[in-house]
Amino acid sequence: MTFQEYVSDRLENMVLHWFAAAAAAVFLLVTGTPAGILVLLMILYTLGLAILRAVDFLRIRARLRELEAILEGLDKKYLFAECAPVSGGIYERHLLELMRRSGKSMIGAVSDAQAAQREYREYIESWVHEIKAPMTAAQLICQNADGETRRKLTRELAQIEAHVERALYYARAESPEQDCVIRKANLDEIVSQAIQNHKSLLIQSGMRVETKDLDVIVYTDDKWACFILGQLLQNAARYRGKDPSVILSARTFGKQVQLRVQDNGIGIPSHELPRVFDRGFTGSNGRSRGQATGMGLYLCRKLAGFLEISLQITSAENDGTCVLLTFPAKEMT
Repeated sequence: MTFQEYVSDRLENMVLHWFAAAAAAVFLLVTGTPAGILVLLMILYTLGLAILRAVDFLRIRARLRELEAILEGLDKKYLFAECAPVSGGIYERHLLELMRRSGKSMIGAVSDAQAAQREYREYIESWVHEIKAPMTAAQLICQNADGETRRKLTRELAQIEAHVERALYYARAESPEQDCVIRKANLDEIVSQAIQNHKSLLIQSGMRVETKDLDVIVYTDDKWACFILGQLLQNAARYRGKDPSVILSARTFGKQVQLRVQDNGIGIPSHELPRVFDRGFTGSNGRSRGQATGMGLYLCRKLAGFLEISLQITSAENDGTCVLLTFPAKEMT
């Protein structure tokens, strides 16, 4: 609080005091009090009032600074009313009590929301594990079908599996610290697993996959990084062009590792690039080719942010898309 703010807040009260003093001075003057005495009284009154206001300003400013220091020292700011020391002022005590009651109500609402979120996450994880059994059975049944039917069913089952996996990671992304483990991993193994997970889709799409210089160590959660790469491979297959291919290569600079995922697909219009990581954004390509949910790249950005992986994308229409994933150094994780 500044002195100008204090004066502005107390201006009405100060004007009232001056009006009362002026009225008393007029009364004393009318009743015969000498003017010199009145002037002396007014000077003493003004000096005393100024001293009282200065002391009051310093007291309030010190109290506000004390409360601000307490607030800044709290990790959970909503517990401020519980931690603030009670002062001697009745008004402030009542105000803090109202804040405590309000804070308790908010804490209860937050706890209920967190419990509901936790239950939702647990349900999704349970549902994902339960649905894998009929999906596996359906894949076994496909093996007895004729060639064309088998290929069609396999492709559709792969799409279902991708959507199920996306739902699982979307639920986990709300509480990533419960599932994510940062550790040393071989980038070549992560890429190989991602390619293996989407082998059926890549083969049916006629996608040629090349890998270069991937035998490097990164510090990340290999399962989450594999999911991110899987989303990029799915996009490369879905938005492929003629003679489709995707190249995954790595290079090191300093203590960081950069993975480059380059495809030769139909690309992304320049005006849509700033929005490709937005939740639910499908773009013109997604609408024209169908089956786009707008969640793949959104989840990639969200999970990459938690893993401290820098995610950059460049693209041009009919000239492919390039995604750069920069893994952090060990000291940064």
